Amino acid sequence: MKSIVARHTGVTPLPVDLEPTDAELDAIEAEMPVISAEVELLDALIGLLDRPASEFDARRIRRAHNRVLTARRDAANRAAGPQASGDAA
Repeated sequence: MKSIVARHTGVTPLPVDLEPTDAELDAIEAEMPVISAEVELLDALIGLLDRPASEFDARRIRRAHNRVLTARRDAANRAAGPQASGDAA
């Protein structure tokens, strides 16, 4: 078996450190509630690909969709900063 190797050098050199920066990790951590809610919704939708939706399935999808909306709202409010929550009072 022959090994396959690149004959050309890369157009852009790869950085030596391929690990994410602290800022990137913080951004991922802040986005995790939205990501988790979207994964839950996707899981509910995938479960319905091969069968018709029951009342339970419809409720599960509706709740998952509401969790996505809530997580996105909370993320947007966090991004807006604390001054936005003080104006509403």
